[in-house]
Amino acid sequence: MRDWTGQRVLIIGAARQGLALARYLAGQGARVTLNDQRSEKQLVSAMESMTGLPVEWALGGHPASLLDHTDLVCLSGGVPPQIPLAVEAVRRGIELSNDSQLFMEAVPCPVIGITGSAGKTTTTTLVGRMAQIHAKSPDRVWVGGNIGTPLIDKLTEMRPDDRVVLELSSFQLELMTISPSIAAILNITPNHLDRHGTLEAYSAAKARILEFQAADSITILNRDDEGSWSLISKVRGKLVSFGLHPMAGDMDGMYIEGGNLIWQADGTQKDILKAAEVQLRGEHNLANVVAACAIALAAGFSIEAVRAGIRNFQGVPHRLQFVRHLNGVDWYNDSIATAPERTCAAIRAFDEPITLMLGGRDKDLPWQDLAELVHQKVDHVVVFGEASLKILAAIGPLKDGQRPYTIQHCDSLETAVKAAADVAQPGGVVLLSPGGTSYDKFNDFEERGEAFTLWVNRLP
Repeated sequence: MRDWTGQRVLIIGAARQGLALARYLAGQGARVTLNDQRSEKQLVSAMESMTGLPVEWALGGHPASLLDHTDLVCLSGGVPPQIPLAVEAVRRGIELSNDSQLFMEAVPCPVIGITGSAGKTTTTTLVGRMAQIHAKSPDRVWVGGNIGTPLIDKLTEMRPDDRVVLELSSFQLELMTISPSIAAILNITPNHLDRHGTLEAYSAAKARILEFQAADSITILNRDDEGSWSLISKVRGKLVSFGLHPMAGDMDGMYIEGGNLIWQADGTQKDILKAAEVQLRGEHNLANVVAACAIALAAGFSIEAVRAGIRNFQGVPHRLQFVRHLNGVDWYNDSIATAPERTCAAIRAFDEPITLMLGGRDKDLPWQDLAELVHQKVDHVVVFGEASLKILAAIGPLKDGQRPYTIQHCDSLETAVKAAADVAQPGGVVLLSPGGTSYDKFNDFEERGEAFTLWVNRLP
């Protein structure tokens, strides 16, 4: 473990991860500077949360002078390593890192790492439930990373017999040089191309979760996903797979057959539970459950703990979350869908007539596949936000007698909710599954989902 006493650390980005890292490093004796391009007025609550800690603030820009006499530069998740200040740090020979890398350097207990383009929060939460049921007191299970509390905030409380279930994003992974002993890649589909530039660069960032595994490690890959399965050559230890269909050969992993979730290990098959017992909607969520089973069983959790973790699990907020039944219509919040691919998965989860709410900020991703699915399955489309014109162009004009039957362009999410209420018919669903990020109007997808829920509940 590093000795942080007197080390001069510059943290770029005063968001959730940056603040957590600043608290940890300041508590370890480092000399911390928090840098953000936002103003003091915009960061009042963040600065108040750090009251009493020996942290300096540098706001309103990223001057190169901040690198003078700096030993380490850490980037918050939303800060790309291509920003000029980070590039200059590399030029000067200053190490770049982030909260996840420093956490992995110091964590005293085993770590299960989970990444993927979609489904990683649901899967991580579910594995966490299974781990907590399996654990015996006083051992503890810590679930977080890219979700909830950045776990570096809890590092000093962790003990060797505890267990960590860690969600990792491509933003966190692109700087990491340590891999978890158990690592899962759920899927890789086009996402965050506005940050990574190409699908190849994005996939390479995801693959770093495997790059530094040891020979005694475990890797979990998705047989049904080309992006995940294409990384099989990078497996350094034991391979465990998962998918919705039976496996070939004697591989260890999860599959579904005859309506049952089945675990195969060492040539022996064991029924886990019936697929009908899974309470989450959609085939993509069934895949998440199968993935969670594979991860948990590969980690040595009991079948009883796995079953108990699945039963009565109704999902994570903002992920196909049921909001309200009103005038014969069910309203669902899928604000987490910040890529068209995720919206496609949400649409496929419903057989009812769909009124679809699309919008937000584009991530330089293709919309054409989503547009084709809209023409097949969506009755009404309501578009809002910064990406509206791009979405409307992808869908194209209305055609008599063909889906979608109506398309409305609204100036805000609130007016889009009202427009959706006007066109939705009894027996149908209204689905907020935007396909774009929230950053045109909201701080994050959670704030957008909460606003949607509020406005839906205000409908008469």
